[in-house]
Amino acid sequence: MKPAAPGHVLLCCLCLALGSLCCAHGLWRRGDQEWQKLIMVHHWPATVCQEVENDCRNPPDYWTIHGLWQALNALGTGDSSSSLGSRLSLPDKAEECNRSWHFHLEEIKDLLQDMKMYWPDVIHSSANRSAFWKHEWQKHGTCAAQLDALNSQKKYFGKGLDLYKGLALNSMLQKLGIIPSGNYYQIADIRDALAGLYGVVPKIQCLLPKQGEEVQSIGQIELCFTKDLQLRNCTEPGEPVAVGQGAQPAGAAMNLQVCEDGPVFYPPPQETNR
Repeated sequence: MKPAAPGHVLLCCLCLALGSLCCAHGLWRRGDQEWQKLIMVHHWPATVCQEVENDCRNPPDYWTIHGLWQALNALGTGDSSSSLGSRLSLPDKAEECNRSWHFHLEEIKDLLQDMKMYWPDVIHSSANRSAFWKHEWQKHGTCAAQLDALNSQKKYFGKGLDLYKGLALNSMLQKLGIIPSGNYYQIADIRDALAGLYGVVPKIQCLLPKQGEEVQSIGQIELCFTKDLQLRNCTEPGEPVAVGQGAQPAGAAMNLQVCEDGPVFYPPPQETNR
């Protein structure tokens, strides 16, 4: 057999080396996208409709599911503390984990009655509501699917519904005496009351007051879970929290951010405009 030319051997070695580096980079990128907690995101339809002047008609008068999201680890990114806070607190900025895993409505046909009631597309009332669920699956469900308990569309949406029902946020707020009202609440009172009830610290997001308005409006409440589906704090002591938008319904431009301490408006359903 004719021995390989020295130049050919060198070229092969370079290709192998580059291939190894590419593989290592690919593994690093997958590790970079590892998520550390699940977030059950509830939103208050009256506030959502107050901000988004779209096809938002007759919104539900109860808290509904915005999504079951994941917060990303930022290990190995070299980010500053500010960008780290953004990565941990803005799960909706995540990339789709598996673009080839398409959404099929048929796979959740047994869940449709509950999906329409508890996980509706609040903003686009007359649109094809499955477009919202498709967005949630492609952006969040395909990432959550690394857990056996969430590794199919039916499991992902079914578990989201189960967690929502188990948390029973609507009845818990009523039990605490926190109901939609023309009066203002204090954010700290709501946060502390929920923490006392659930045993973990939630994250509460608000809609900033518009010009001429007095106070922020409560718009979203997040309760977080470990990968074992046990409740955990949404923010740990010392963990930076990004102040800024992190909770956009599909196709909307909501200006939600972590609520500032102080008064907050919890608008009754019929009062979407103050």
